[in-house]
Amino acid sequence: MPVSRKLLAAAVLPFLALTVACGPSDASAGGETEKVRLGVVGASDPEWAVLTDAAAKEGIDLEVVDFAEYTQPNPALSESELDLNQFQHLVYLARYNVSSGEELTPVGSTAIYPLGLYSTKYGSVEEIPEGSTVAVPNDESNLARGLLVLQSAGLVTLKDGGSAFSTIDDIDEAASKVEVTTLDASLTPTSLPDVAAAIINNDFVQDAGLEFDDAIAKDDPSDPAAAAYVNVFASRAGEEDNETYQKLVSIYQDTQEVLDAVQETSGGTAEFLKVPADELKTSLETVEEDTRAQG
Repeated sequence: MPVSRKLLAAAVLPFLALTVACGPSDASAGGETEKVRLGVVGASDPEWAVLTDAAAKEGIDLEVVDFAEYTQPNPALSESELDLNQFQHLVYLARYNVSSGEELTPVGSTAIYPLGLYSTKYGSVEEIPEGSTVAVPNDESNLARGLLVLQSAGLVTLKDGGSAFSTIDDIDEAASKVEVTTLDASLTPTSLPDVAAAIINNDFVQDAGLEFDDAIAKDDPSDPAAAAYVNVFASRAGEEDNETYQKLVSIYQDTQEVLDAVQETSGGTAEFLKVPADELKTSLETVEEDTRAQG
């Protein structure tokens, strides 16, 4: 039985109204919005709000999930509570994969950040008295890197010259100027009243009321040996080629407002790098092999 024009119009008009009301926004017109949950340490840093806005213009609904400690975002990613995370360098990622048996993988690079030594008691490394105590982060990758900073500053001597796998046991105490204590990375800033100096990760510098220029010693991001310390977006294995994830990485790398915000957070210390994903994976595999050899 044919439908009358009036009935047809009555059926179609509400549908059209619904389509207009629920249609895509201008930002994502021409395609469906993709939801991405990204885990970070320090979600209040300005670059994440800028990235969220830039991603929305490209049809990506980015939810930035904040974590208080470095030990949290990788397990959350492994358990599919996140789609991506961005807080760690390749050395940290390699150690997590080896220790946990997981296979998280880099999707794209962001930057290398120098690791600094800070003090509220002394204005230079030379002023630190012999026998003083210096605090370093206790996670393996940042512990080793922190010890290398202390060695380059002349505060400790590491057996065999030190490496990305150095530990407290590798300190030649007789040849070192200071004693070293380890703390959770989030606690090294609050230890400053009680120690001569502390290695403080960039995420916690400004929260402690410090400026990056206050560092009395730091490593050199341009050193080829620092390549393994490039920070990365990471995903679960097999998802690194996801087009939306790759698009988000490109937005981060190519949006000047995002890069400016990162430099604001890092005090102008970030060294941005665009390392191809296959090179990142090769570097990760090398560090993982070295990590297993150490075990």
